[in-house]
Amino acid sequence: MMLQKTQTALLLLLVSGGILQAQEHNPRYIKELQVEPNTQVAPASSRAIGPHMPLKIVSPNLPKTFTLFGEKVPLEIWDVRERFDRELLVNTYMQGSTSYIIKLMGRWMPIIEERLKVHGVPDDFKYLCIAESALQNQTSKAGAVGFWQFMPGTAPSFGLHIDHEVDERYHPEKSTDAACRYLKQAYDKFGNWTAAAASYNCGMGGYNGAMTAQGESSFYNLLLPEETMRYIFRIAALKFILENPQRSGFHFEEDDVYHPLKLRRETIQFGVGSLIAFAKSKGTNYKTLKMLNPWLRDKTLSNSKGRTYTILLPAAP
Repeated sequence: MMLQKTQTALLLLLVSGGILQAQEHNPRYIKELQVEPNTQVAPASSRAIGPHMPLKIVSPNLPKTFTLFGEKVPLEIWDVRERFDRELLVNTYMQGSTSYIIKLMGRWMPIIEERLKVHGVPDDFKYLCIAESALQNQTSKAGAVGFWQFMPGTAPSFGLHIDHEVDERYHPEKSTDAACRYLKQAYDKFGNWTAAAASYNCGMGGYNGAMTAQGESSFYNLLLPEETMRYIFRIAALKFILENPQRSGFHFEEDDVYHPLKLRRETIQFGVGSLIAFAKSKGTNYKTLKMLNPWLRDKTLSNSKGRTYTILLPAAP
Protein backbone atom coordinates (compact mmCIF):
# COMPACT_ATOMS: atom_id res chain seq x y z
CA MET A 1 0.00 0.00 0.00
CA MET A 2 2.85 2.39 0.86
CA LEU A 3 4.47 1.61 -2.50
CA GLN A 4 1.20 2.40 -4.29
CA LYS A 5 0.92 5.73 -2.44
CA THR A 6 4.47 6.61 -3.37
CA GLN A 7 3.87 5.73 -7.02
CA THR A 8 0.66 7.79 -7.04
CA ALA A 9 2.44 10.79 -5.55
CA LEU A 10 5.20 10.54 -8.14
CA LEU A 11 2.63 10.26 -10.94
CA LEU A 12 0.80 13.37 -9.73
CA LEU A 13 4.09 15.24 -9.53
CA LEU A 14 5.01 14.25 -13.08
CA VAL A 15 1.57 15.13 -14.45
CA SER A 16 1.55 18.47 -12.66
CA GLY A 17 5.02 19.21 -13.92
CA GLY A 18 3.93 18.41 -17.48
CA ILE A 19 0.96 20.75 -17.19
CA LEU A 20 3.15 23.48 -15.77
CA GLN A 21 5.68 23.14 -18.59
CA ALA A 22 2.89 23.14 -21.18
CA GLN A 23 1.46 26.29 -19.68
CA GLU A 24 4.89 27.89 -19.79
CA HIS A 25 4.31 28.31 -23.55
CA ASN A 26 0.85 29.86 -23.23
CA PRO A 27 0.85 33.62 -22.62
CA ARG A 28 -2.66 33.33 -21.17
CA TYR A 29 -1.12 31.68 -18.11
CA ILE A 30 0.99 34.00 -15.97
CA LYS A 31 2.96 32.38 -13.18
CA GLU A 32 3.48 34.54 -10.13
CA LEU A 33 6.19 33.52 -7.66
CA GLN A 34 6.22 34.67 -4.06
CA VAL A 35 9.91 35.16 -3.41
CA GLU A 36 12.06 37.34 -1.21
CA PRO A 37 13.79 40.39 -2.77
CA ASN A 38 17.13 39.65 -4.46
CA THR A 39 16.33 35.93 -4.56
CA GLN A 40 17.41 34.13 -7.75
CA VAL A 41 14.53 32.14 -9.28
CA ALA A 42 15.27 28.81 -10.95
CA PRO A 43 13.93 28.01 -14.46
CA ALA A 44 10.32 26.80 -14.56
CA SER A 45 11.37 23.31 -15.63
CA SER A 46 13.38 22.81 -12.43
CA ARG A 47 11.13 24.61 -9.93
CA ALA A 48 9.26 22.64 -7.32
CA ILE A 49 5.50 22.64 -7.55
CA GLY A 50 3.77 24.11 -4.56
CA PRO A 51 1.41 26.72 -3.16
CA HIS A 52 3.83 29.58 -3.82
CA MET A 53 3.40 29.39 -7.59
CA PRO A 54 -0.22 30.36 -8.37
CA LEU A 55 -1.54 30.77 -11.89
CA LYS A 56 -3.28 33.94 -12.97
CA ILE A 57 -5.54 33.29 -15.94
CA VAL A 58 -6.20 36.38 -18.03
CA SER A 59 -8.85 37.13 -20.62
CA PRO A 60 -7.89 36.94 -24.30
CA ASN A 61 -7.58 40.31 -25.97
CA LEU A 62 -10.55 41.04 -28.22
CA PRO A 63 -9.75 42.67 -31.55
CA LYS A 64 -11.06 46.20 -32.08
CA THR A 65 -12.41 45.27 -35.52
CA PHE A 66 -13.16 41.90 -37.08
CA THR A 67 -14.60 40.48 -40.28
CA LEU A 68 -16.13 37.06 -40.87
CA PHE A 69 -16.94 35.71 -44.35
CA GLY A 70 -15.77 39.10 -45.63
CA GLU A 71 -18.51 40.85 -43.62
CA LYS A 72 -18.02 43.20 -40.66
CA VAL A 73 -18.79 41.90 -37.17
CA PRO A 74 -20.36 44.87 -35.32
CA LEU A 75 -18.30 44.68 -32.14
CA GLU A 76 -19.63 48.09 -31.09
CA ILE A 77 -22.88 46.31 -30.10
CA TRP A 78 -22.39 45.22 -26.49
CA ASP A 79 -23.92 41.76 -26.71
CA VAL A 80 -22.06 41.00 -29.96
CA ARG A 81 -18.78 41.88 -28.28
CA GLU A 82 -19.57 39.80 -25.20
CA ARG A 83 -20.73 36.78 -27.20
CA PHE A 84 -17.51 36.89 -29.20
CA ASP A 85 -15.56 37.27 -25.95
CA ARG A 86 -17.25 34.18 -24.49
CA GLU A 87 -16.39 31.91 -27.41
CA LEU A 88 -12.87 33.28 -27.64
CA LEU A 89 -12.36 32.54 -23.95
CA VAL A 90 -13.76 29.01 -24.21
CA ASN A 91 -11.75 28.02 -27.27
CA THR A 92 -8.50 29.62 -26.10
CA TYR A 93 -8.53 27.57 -22.90
CA MET A 94 -9.77 24.35 -24.51
CA GLN A 95 -6.12 23.60 -25.22
CA GLY A 96 -6.28 19.89 -25.98
CA SER A 97 -9.15 20.17 -28.46
CA THR A 98 -7.82 23.31 -30.16
CA SER A 99 -4.30 21.85 -30.37
CA TYR A 100 -5.62 18.73 -32.08
CA ILE A 101 -7.55 20.90 -34.55
CA ILE A 102 -4.33 22.75 -35.41
CA LYS A 103 -2.61 19.44 -36.11
CA LEU A 104 -5.49 18.18 -38.28
CA MET A 105 -5.63 21.43 -40.26
CA GLY A 106 -2.27 20.59 -41.79
CA ARG A 107 -3.84 17.56 -43.45
CA TRP A 108 -7.35 18.69 -44.33
CA MET A 109 -7.24 22.42 -44.99
CA PRO A 110 -5.61 22.13 -48.44
CA ILE A 111 -8.56 20.00 -49.61
CA ILE A 112 -11.26 22.15 -48.01
CA GLU A 113 -9.74 25.46 -49.09
CA GLU A 114 -9.41 24.25 -52.66
CA ARG A 115 -13.06 23.15 -52.87
CA LEU A 116 -14.32 26.41 -51.32
CA LYS A 117 -12.31 28.35 -53.89
CA VAL A 118 -13.67 26.30 -56.78
CA HIS A 119 -17.24 27.06 -55.69
CA GLY A 120 -16.60 30.76 -55.01
CA VAL A 121 -17.45 30.43 -51.31
CA PRO A 122 -15.48 32.61 -48.85
CA ASP A 123 -12.44 30.91 -47.37
CA ASP A 124 -13.67 31.64 -43.83
CA PHE A 125 -16.22 28.84 -44.19
CA LYS A 126 -13.43 26.40 -43.39
CA TYR A 127 -13.92 27.55 -39.80
CA LEU A 128 -17.60 26.62 -40.01
CA CYS A 129 -16.46 23.11 -40.91
CA ILE A 130 -14.20 23.11 -37.84
CA ALA A 131 -17.04 24.38 -35.64
CA GLU A 132 -19.24 21.55 -36.92
CA SER A 133 -16.89 18.62 -36.49
CA ALA A 134 -13.39 19.68 -35.33
CA LEU A 135 -12.24 18.05 -38.62
CA GLN A 136 -13.30 14.59 -37.46
CA ASN A 137 -15.89 12.24 -38.92
CA GLN A 138 -18.23 12.55 -36.00
CA THR A 139 -21.85 11.46 -35.68
CA SER A 140 -24.21 13.71 -33.71
CA LYS A 141 -27.04 12.49 -31.49
CA ALA A 142 -29.45 13.63 -34.20
CA GLY A 143 -27.67 11.53 -36.84
CA ALA A 144 -25.68 14.27 -38.60
CA VAL A 145 -22.45 12.86 -39.99
CA GLY A 146 -19.03 13.84 -41.28
CA PHE A 147 -16.92 16.97 -41.46
CA TRP A 148 -19.92 19.08 -42.45
CA GLN A 149 -22.51 17.23 -40.34
CA PHE A 150 -25.17 16.52 -42.97
CA MET A 151 -28.38 14.83 -41.90
CA PRO A 152 -29.38 11.72 -43.89
CA GLY A 153 -32.54 13.37 -45.19
CA THR A 154 -30.75 16.52 -46.36
CA ALA A 155 -27.58 15.06 -47.86
CA PRO A 156 -29.07 13.66 -51.13
CA SER A 157 -30.59 17.08 -51.93
CA PHE A 158 -27.06 18.46 -52.18
CA GLY A 159 -25.52 15.63 -54.18
CA LEU A 160 -24.41 13.10 -51.57
CA HIS A 161 -25.24 9.44 -52.17
CA ILE A 162 -26.16 7.20 -49.24
CA ASP A 163 -26.92 3.47 -49.24
CA HIS A 164 -25.99 0.47 -47.09
CA GLU A 165 -22.47 0.34 -48.58
CA VAL A 166 -21.66 4.00 -49.24
CA ASP A 167 -22.22 7.20 -47.30
CA GLU A 168 -20.69 10.20 -49.04
CA ARG A 169 -21.27 12.41 -46.01
CA TYR A 170 -17.97 10.89 -44.85
CA HIS A 171 -16.20 11.94 -48.08
CA PRO A 172 -14.14 15.11 -47.37
CA GLU A 173 -14.21 16.47 -50.92
CA LYS A 174 -17.78 15.55 -51.83
CA SER A 175 -19.22 16.72 -48.52
CA THR A 176 -17.40 20.05 -48.90
CA ASP A 177 -18.92 20.40 -52.39
CA ALA A 178 -22.35 19.68 -50.89
CA ALA A 179 -21.84 22.26 -48.14
CA CYS A 180 -20.87 24.83 -50.77
CA ARG A 181 -24.08 24.13 -52.69
CA TYR A 182 -26.10 24.70 -49.53
CA LEU A 183 -24.27 27.89 -48.59
CA LYS A 184 -24.62 29.40 -52.05
CA GLN A 185 -28.32 28.60 -52.06
CA ALA A 186 -28.69 30.22 -48.62
CA TYR A 187 -26.68 33.25 -49.75
CA ASP A 188 -28.99 33.69 -52.74
CA LYS A 189 -31.97 33.56 -50.37
CA PHE A 190 -30.72 35.88 -47.61
CA GLY A 191 -28.22 38.10 -49.42
CA ASN A 192 -25.27 37.73 -47.03
CA TRP A 193 -22.88 35.03 -45.90
CA THR A 194 -23.43 35.48 -42.15
CA ALA A 195 -27.11 34.63 -42.55
CA ALA A 196 -26.18 31.68 -44.75
CA ALA A 197 -23.85 30.41 -42.02
CA ALA A 198 -26.48 30.84 -39.30
CA SER A 199 -29.02 28.97 -41.40
CA TYR A 200 -26.55 26.09 -41.69
CA ASN A 201 -27.22 25.58 -37.99
CA CYS A 202 -30.93 26.39 -37.66
CA GLY A 203 -32.11 25.74 -41.22
CA MET A 204 -33.20 28.18 -43.90
CA GLY A 205 -36.80 27.92 -42.75
CA GLY A 206 -35.93 28.57 -39.12
CA TYR A 207 -33.76 31.56 -39.97
CA ASN A 208 -36.28 33.01 -42.40
CA GLY A 209 -39.09 32.60 -39.87
CA ALA A 210 -37.16 34.45 -37.15
CA MET A 211 -36.16 37.20 -39.57
CA THR A 212 -39.76 37.69 -40.76
CA ALA A 213 -41.33 37.56 -37.28
CA GLN A 214 -38.85 40.02 -35.79
CA GLY A 215 -38.70 42.37 -38.77
CA GLU A 216 -34.91 42.29 -38.92
CA SER A 217 -32.52 41.64 -41.78
CA SER A 218 -29.19 41.39 -39.88
CA PHE A 219 -28.16 38.30 -37.96
CA TYR A 220 -26.69 40.51 -35.24
CA ASN A 221 -30.11 42.06 -34.53
CA LEU A 222 -31.97 38.74 -34.36
CA LEU A 223 -32.89 36.67 -31.32
CA LEU A 224 -32.29 33.07 -32.38
CA PRO A 225 -31.93 29.79 -30.48
CA GLU A 226 -28.92 29.88 -28.15
CA GLU A 227 -27.13 27.22 -30.16
CA THR A 228 -27.31 29.33 -33.32
CA MET A 229 -26.33 32.52 -31.48
CA ARG A 230 -23.22 30.81 -30.12
CA TYR A 231 -22.53 29.07 -33.42
CA ILE A 232 -21.57 32.17 -35.40
CA PHE A 233 -19.39 33.50 -32.60
CA ARG A 234 -17.66 30.15 -32.20
CA ILE A 235 -16.78 30.28 -35.90
CA ALA A 236 -15.45 33.82 -35.39
CA ALA A 237 -13.41 32.75 -32.35
CA LEU A 238 -11.94 29.79 -34.23
CA LYS A 239 -10.94 32.08 -37.07
CA PHE A 240 -9.28 34.52 -34.65
CA ILE A 241 -7.33 31.75 -32.91
CA LEU A 242 -6.44 29.55 -35.88
CA GLU A 243 -5.37 32.31 -38.27
CA ASN A 244 -2.56 33.14 -35.86
CA PRO A 245 -2.29 30.38 -33.21
CA GLN A 246 0.83 31.81 -31.56
CA ARG A 247 -1.07 34.97 -30.64
CA SER A 248 -3.29 32.78 -28.44
CA GLY A 249 -0.42 30.71 -27.05
CA PHE A 250 -0.46 27.71 -29.40
CA HIS A 251 3.11 27.06 -30.54
CA PHE A 252 3.53 24.32 -33.14
CA GLU A 253 6.47 23.62 -35.40
CA GLU A 254 6.04 22.44 -38.99
CA ASP A 255 6.80 18.86 -37.97
CA ASP A 256 4.18 18.95 -35.22
CA VAL A 257 1.17 19.10 -37.56
CA TYR A 258 -0.22 16.24 -39.63
CA HIS A 259 0.65 16.60 -43.30
CA PRO A 260 -1.32 15.34 -46.32
CA LEU A 261 -0.73 11.66 -46.94
CA LYS A 262 0.98 10.40 -50.07
CA LEU A 263 -1.80 8.68 -51.98
CA ARG A 264 -2.81 7.33 -55.36
CA ARG A 265 -6.32 7.28 -56.78
CA GLU A 266 -8.14 4.44 -58.49
CA THR A 267 -11.44 5.16 -60.26
CA ILE A 268 -13.93 2.32 -60.57
CA GLN A 269 -17.37 1.95 -62.17
CA PHE A 270 -17.96 -1.61 -61.05
CA GLY A 271 -18.27 -3.67 -57.90
CA VAL A 272 -15.19 -5.01 -56.18
CA GLY A 273 -16.80 -7.52 -53.85
CA SER A 274 -14.92 -8.04 -50.61
CA LEU A 275 -13.06 -4.91 -49.55
CA ILE A 276 -10.66 -7.06 -47.56
CA ALA A 277 -9.64 -8.96 -50.69
CA PHE A 278 -9.64 -5.74 -52.75
CA ALA A 279 -7.31 -4.03 -50.29
CA LYS A 280 -4.85 -6.93 -50.33
CA SER A 281 -4.90 -7.02 -54.13
CA LYS A 282 -3.83 -3.36 -54.11
CA GLY A 283 -0.93 -3.92 -51.74
CA THR A 284 -2.56 -2.59 -48.59
CA ASN A 285 -4.91 -3.83 -45.87
CA TYR A 286 -8.55 -3.43 -44.92
CA LYS A 287 -7.82 -1.05 -42.02
CA THR A 288 -5.86 1.34 -44.22
CA LEU A 289 -8.44 1.19 -47.01
CA LYS A 290 -11.26 2.09 -44.62
CA MET A 291 -9.26 4.86 -42.93
CA LEU A 292 -8.45 6.46 -46.28
CA ASN A 293 -12.02 6.01 -47.54
CA PRO A 294 -14.36 6.38 -44.56
CA TRP A 295 -17.31 6.75 -46.95
CA LEU A 296 -17.07 2.98 -47.57
CA ARG A 297 -19.42 1.79 -44.83
CA ASP A 298 -19.62 -1.98 -45.35
CA LYS A 299 -17.18 -4.85 -45.86
CA THR A 300 -18.19 -5.09 -49.50
CA LEU A 301 -18.79 -2.77 -52.45
CA SER A 302 -21.17 -4.31 -54.96
CA ASN A 303 -21.90 -1.00 -56.76
CA SER A 304 -24.87 -2.59 -58.52
CA LYS A 305 -25.81 0.67 -60.27
CA GLY A 306 -22.37 1.22 -61.76
CA ARG A 307 -21.65 4.50 -60.01
CA THR A 308 -18.24 6.10 -60.49
CA TYR A 309 -16.14 6.10 -57.32
CA THR A 310 -12.57 7.20 -56.72
CA ILE A 311 -10.83 5.10 -54.09
CA LEU A 312 -7.75 6.39 -52.29
CA LEU A 313 -4.84 3.99 -51.82
CA PRO A 314 -1.36 4.43 -50.35
CA ALA A 315 1.14 5.70 -52.90
CA ALA A 316 3.44 3.07 -54.33
CA PRO A 317 6.71 2.86 -52.37
